[in-house]
Amino acid sequence: MKQVSSDFLWGGATAANQLEGGYQEGGKGLSIADVMPGGKQRMKIIHDPTFDFELHEEHSYPNHEGIDFYHRYKEDIALFKEMGFKTFRMSIAWSRIFPNGDETQPNEEGLQFYDRVIDELVAQGIEPLVTISHYEMPLHLAKHYGGWRDRRLVTYFERYSRVLFERYQGKVKYWLTFNEINGAQFMPMLSLGIAVREEENTLQLTYQGLHHQLVASALATKAAREIDPSMQIGCMLIAAPVYPYSSNPDDVWYAHDAERMMNFFCGDVHVRGKYPSFAKRFFEENGIELAMEDGDLDILKENTVDFFSLSYYMSRTEKAEKGQDEAEGNIMSGVKNPYLQASDWGWEIDPTGLRVILNKLYERYELPLFIVENGLGAYDQIESDGTIHDHYRIDYLRDHLKGMMDAIEDGVEVMGYTSWGCIDLVSASTGEYSKRYGFIYVDRHDDGTGTLERKRKESFFWYQDVIRSQGASLYEEESVK
Repeated sequence: MKQVSSDFLWGGATAANQLEGGYQEGGKGLSIADVMPGGKQRMKIIHDPTFDFELHEEHSYPNHEGIDFYHRYKEDIALFKEMGFKTFRMSIAWSRIFPNGDETQPNEEGLQFYDRVIDELVAQGIEPLVTISHYEMPLHLAKHYGGWRDRRLVTYFERYSRVLFERYQGKVKYWLTFNEINGAQFMPMLSLGIAVREEENTLQLTYQGLHHQLVASALATKAAREIDPSMQIGCMLIAAPVYPYSSNPDDVWYAHDAERMMNFFCGDVHVRGKYPSFAKRFFEENGIELAMEDGDLDILKENTVDFFSLSYYMSRTEKAEKGQDEAEGNIMSGVKNPYLQASDWGWEIDPTGLRVILNKLYERYELPLFIVENGLGAYDQIESDGTIHDHYRIDYLRDHLKGMMDAIEDGVEVMGYTSWGCIDLVSASTGEYSKRYGFIYVDRHDDGTGTLERKRKESFFWYQDVIRSQGASLYEEESVK
């Protein structure tokens, strides 16, 4: 019978800015997430050169309330415990700890909130997995410093990280520095807090900001090991295999080049401690000249990560000559794959792709892998009897978990799996409540109505069985239709 080991970390994943709410409580400052409007045009609006980082009456801002985890965390953690979570991936809102980002002393009230959350997790036997920065840098750093284009943010991030490590040593073992750090290549505003003006070189700004983040991540890793050597520090990347659309050698090369820039550029710096060989040509061809300080390359080399974590939602298909066949995806697009179905939001569904990318990453890096995001955003409907039959989510997760189990049989070391949005929250890409991922339904809607009541979906009990059986139940059941 196929099963994972008893120390496998089953759980769920969230982000502070998407579920906490309380956006002005406890001394919290505004973050870039707080000025991102709700709705399907969110990404278009925030990446427009005229984006001004201000709140506007014509927009709604669902991140301000999230699902009110700020006040209801005990109720939610109890539900996670009921499901059998071994770990819970959460993030800390940087602007709760340093409201502007550049202060020298942290906000004690913000730290006390996370004291309560982490203590509750530990009391319930749930291992906290903490992301230090998850798409929500303090707004002041974006408006007054230009985001990660400014080298000073390295110092501010290291100070912030040290505060967290000192505060939670002995309570938090697993840490991730930046969420989906390679996402900067596709969305510099969300990932780097950089609003690129029309006259600026987007690639120059993006990779300069990314260099600053990579140095900051390495310095945070160094700080963690100085403060508590038992801490485990991981990187976190969007991972997706890139398939050539055909056997045309031009398509094969185009896909190969796209895949290494996406999956291996940041991964090589985090794990191998150096920029990959292919980066030199990419920089030269795109007019990119990185400004580095003396010692930067040594910092990267000497402070590599302990494990590699990833989000996986879909694969990507590419060809050299694009036409009218572009596909949608998790901030990146390729061409439509004729062999795959897609979600309600156009994200192609490819469980085998998870097995493929796990094998590729493990063969390249030989580090433990941790799947910290995977899930299906879908419309859920409450039946007349109050039940929620989300068989489509169960089918999606079952197939992907089987892909993970196959990779483990292939010899890949996978240390855990945390399903994205284990409780419904605000979508990062669209700012919608209606794009639901959770095992737990939250009664809140795009128009702001709803009681915030929590309800267990059918997938809640399904995932409970998966965890209880260490994955064996994946092979015991027929597809729920």
